[in-house]
Amino acid sequence: MITFSQVTKRYRGGTEALKEVSFTIETGELAILSGPSGAGKTTLLKLIAAIERPTQGSVLVHGQNVGKLTRGAVPYLRRNIGMVFQEGRLLFDRNVFENVILPLRIIGMPHKEAAKRVRAALDKVGLLHREKAQPITLSGGEQQRLAIARAIVNRPAILIADEPTGNLDPEYAAQLMDMFAAFNQVGVTLVIATHDPGLAARAASRVLHLRDGVLQA
Repeated sequence: MITFSQVTKRYRGGTEALKEVSFTIETGELAILSGPSGAGKTTLLKLIAAIERPTQGSVLVHGQNVGKLTRGAVPYLRRNIGMVFQEGRLLFDRNVFENVILPLRIIGMPHKEAAKRVRAALDKVGLLHREKAQPITLSGGEQQRLAIARAIVNRPAILIADEPTGNLDPEYAAQLMDMFAAFNQVGVTLVIATHDPGLAARAASRVLHLRDGVLQA
């Protein structure tokens, strides 16, 4: 469960990215976060993962107040959160397999078990046959699927995605939304930010509308 209670996020200079935002996303729910560029969607996702901290109000993730976590506790929170960014954030000096295994190496998982997890994740996104390829040789859609494989390899309870279809053509975008829906069907809680109203409608799920940092009724 994710709960925002009267959350305001103010940056230096006085800019308010979010203004008294309150909502609850239930465990196992697929929520679409919609709104134009600059509405505050990215900031909201960063608050869930403790990349940012709220200026006011509270953000609870599975009962933990993430705004008050110590620096040492944040990595443990993120073990249960998969993150997909619009730009992918892939490591282009490592091949597909090495990109996906990185989160498991960070937590010290034995290589044999980690390799099995990596190949299962790659198979799920249709990239198992490309495990030795360099990311630069992948298409835009394949790079985004690689980013998703890395996000799910740790089998997170929550998956957040920031404009995951922003740089893709409609066919690839539809495939990715179908993939997210499949993850949701096995119990993963998803929060997907998009400015595309068509994708929000296609997801046939709850939609949270943001505009100028305010959650619309």
